[in-house]
Amino acid sequence: MNKQKLVLLYGCETWKATASLIKKLQTFVNRCLRTILGVRWIDRVRNEDLLERANQTPMEEVIKRRRWRWIDYTLRKTSVSITRHALKWNPQGKRGQKRPRETWRRCVEKEMAKMGHS
Repeated sequence: MNKQKLVLLYGCETWKATASLIKKLQTFVNRCLRTILGVRWIDRVRNEDLLERANQTPMEEVIKRRRWRWIDYTLRKTSVSITRHALKWNPQGKRGQKRPRETWRRCVEKEMAKMGHS
């Protein structure tokens, strides 16, 4: 399952992790785990118990951990690095019609506020 998970989460450090995206990923992983462990729908095993039985962490935590590891790695680079500039880049102008106001940067800032960092 680890190799498949790596492929599934390729580049997730830069995704805007919305609730619907995380729910879809978690649903897919749960379905795979049920198949691997041989859990049928009749058995009625809760998702939390399934993750515990498979010794897996929820997708939201995996994505957060990977994002923060990538940010840490990027901040240790030199100040002329293009990835470091990308963290601070703030596009100007109005967003297009029906475009979400939530950006990757705002998601990260919200996470930082929840964790007590400013």
